[in-house]
Amino acid sequence: MCRGGRMFAPTKVWRKWHVKTNVNQKRYAVASALAASAVPSLVLARGHRVERIPEVPLVIADGIESISKTKAAVALLKAVHAYSDVQKVSSSRKVRAGLGKLRNRRHRQRRGPLVVYANDKGIKHGFRNLPGVELVNVDRLNLLQLAPGSHLGRFIIWSESAFKRLDELYGTYSAPSALKSGYSLPQPLVANTDITRIINSAEIQKTVRPAGPKKQKRPYTQHKNPLKNSSVMVRLNPYAAVLRRNEILNKNKKVKTTKEAKKGKAAASARFLEIIKAD
Repeated sequence: MCRGGRMFAPTKVWRKWHVKTNVNQKRYAVASALAASAVPSLVLARGHRVERIPEVPLVIADGIESISKTKAAVALLKAVHAYSDVQKVSSSRKVRAGLGKLRNRRHRQRRGPLVVYANDKGIKHGFRNLPGVELVNVDRLNLLQLAPGSHLGRFIIWSESAFKRLDELYGTYSAPSALKSGYSLPQPLVANTDITRIINSAEIQKTVRPAGPKKQKRPYTQHKNPLKNSSVMVRLNPYAAVLRRNEILNKNKKVKTTKEAKKGKAAASARFLEIIKAD
């Protein structure tokens, strides 16, 4: 008798855990995430508190890269009205539901601002203790940080040199990238993104057809059962009305005959009883 044994189809450590993605697709995704971070409506929709900041994207002088104290970092964020996003992260810290709390991920919290720098002159030490704040070098932009949970619109704080380096990394619409061989930014499909203005323009309105009525007639008629709907049956077979009338007349005649028969039978029974009682 076999004791112990092995499991069927055991999991292998050499399983293919990752799927290859084309380099151009990765660059397209990063460029799209960077563009979305400059749209205030998308940043607000993601939950960031950016109502009072001066502009989006938020670019600060290169002196931010020399901040090495948390106290100075907090003072800077308060000066540009970005500290409310950090406070949002602090108030959102909760204990994780389920067994994940036993697996080195006890707490969960929201994401705060992402600080992008070009040269580390102590900036990592200054911002690393702030809850929800993440730091990344502009040469190592990570899509998981630019769009956490695949949601575009991360609140990004740029240093001036890091923001200028984007043109060298990804190029512009008129010039290709200087650091990525043969790479150019994806061209927009429309030059003017204000679709409402395009639709309402005189050139478009004079060629489109006028608007139809608000209430349109159904493009089809409802199918009705002629066996249950007499009007539809008469439309299909006009003689059906005659047959139905004869059916009703015969039914009434039969009812009348039955009543007369019952009445005659009752009279005969009454007469029979009178004869018996007389005897």
